[in-house]
Amino acid sequence: GYSSEELFSSAVYNARPELFFEFYKKEMLHIAPLPTQSGPALAALEKMGKLQCIVDSNIYEMSQQAGCTHVINLHGSIHENQCPRCKKKYSMEYMMNASRIPLCETCKIPVRPMVSLFGEQVDSQLMTRTTEEIAKADLLLVLGTTLNSDVFRHYINYFDGKRLVIIHQRDHFMDHSADLVIVSQPSQALEGLMELYEAETVSENAGQ
Repeated sequence: GYSSEELFSSAVYNARPELFFEFYKKEMLHIAPLPTQSGPALAALEKMGKLQCIVDSNIYEMSQQAGCTHVINLHGSIHENQCPRCKKKYSMEYMMNASRIPLCETCKIPVRPMVSLFGEQVDSQLMTRTTEEIAKADLLLVLGTTLNSDVFRHYINYFDGKRLVIIHQRDHFMDHSADLVIVSQPSQALEGLMELYEAETVSENAGQ
């Protein structure tokens, strides 16, 4: 009788923690998305010095798992959990393996997943870091979303660089505002671009 938005909320976490964690563990922890080729491609770009920062609304740290280091997890991470009282930190495995409610071993109160719940504001420090990174970017790469995104449109307004590139699966009425639009699955497009870049690099080195 509850929607996902109702269950994944600060109100249910505070008032009915057993119901919250039943949903959280079943739907958020046990059904994590599988990695794609986007992560390794972005990590390679970062290693080459061509990617300065990733702003991610995903809570699964998929970019970090692939090797990226400069990532802003705008909505937090399932891998970060702490006691609201003593601030002791707990692993995602501890949360998942708890029989019912994951309790702090010291304070005996529910451990808080450090993710944004419905009804809460995004952390102001993360918002500030995001706007600063976008404002200083020379090229902004928008992956898997649109310029009208509920999550990102506010931040995209801070971009004042040279090139805006979008890679997403379907045309959108605001695509005309970008300098380049690639209509494709982002993981496939990034993998293809990396293969092309590597082939050009090999060709250039062979000609030297």
